[in-house]
Amino acid sequence: MINMFNVTEVYDSSGTVALDGIDLQIEEGEFVFLVGPSGSGKTTLMKLITGEVRATDGTVVVNDFDMTKIKRRKLPKMRRTLGVVFQDYRLIDNMTVYDNVAFAMRVVGAPNREIRKRVPYVLDLVGLKGCEKRLPNELSGGEQQRVAIARALVNSPRMLVADEPTGNLDPVRSLELMLLFEKINEMGTTVLVVTHEKELVNALAKRVVTIDNGHVISDEMGGYFGDDSE
Repeated sequence: MINMFNVTEVYDSSGTVALDGIDLQIEEGEFVFLVGPSGSGKTTLMKLITGEVRATDGTVVVNDFDMTKIKRRKLPKMRRTLGVVFQDYRLIDNMTVYDNVAFAMRVVGAPNREIRKRVPYVLDLVGLKGCEKRLPNELSGGEQQRVAIARALVNSPRMLVADEPTGNLDPVRSLELMLLFEKINEMGTTVLVVTHEKELVNALAKRVVTIDNGHVISDEMGGYFGDDSE
């Protein structure tokens, strides 16, 4: 799924070394938390995974695509293997819940028959059955994030990548969201969650990769995310 070997990322504009000799492997079917303090390199690592930036040195392979050599015209194909969930939801305000999710399928040219079958299934999966005709501003923050997750899942990605998905949610909704990610993982989708919410990380007892100052400083199953990673 993800293989990084001796990856370095230096930003040309500032000369900042964001990642320095990173090695990271995430296998199919895993659930992994990526944690670390602000400025540790988490965001850069995510950008390497999604193809927003290219590594200065080293090897990055995502879902069998070599990200150090991939041609720009093949990036959309690679990105269809990923479902990405952001902290700020990024829903289209004037579209219903149904249409926000269906839009992701229309973009890749899915036939209407498939859309009509798949969208209700995914909305039911994330607990939004009956909300199809509502607009984003008629939903709570937790419900909006579930729409974003449905949109990320609707094209059956191999991996779900979530970047601080609970940042705008209260603790109860945050835990509900993590339990939903766990359910999605149990159904066969690989899950990578970037978060600073140590209580959630410790509650779920999954694999925890901690990054600091551009280095992986720990990688443990059920690893404790302590105060030093705030």
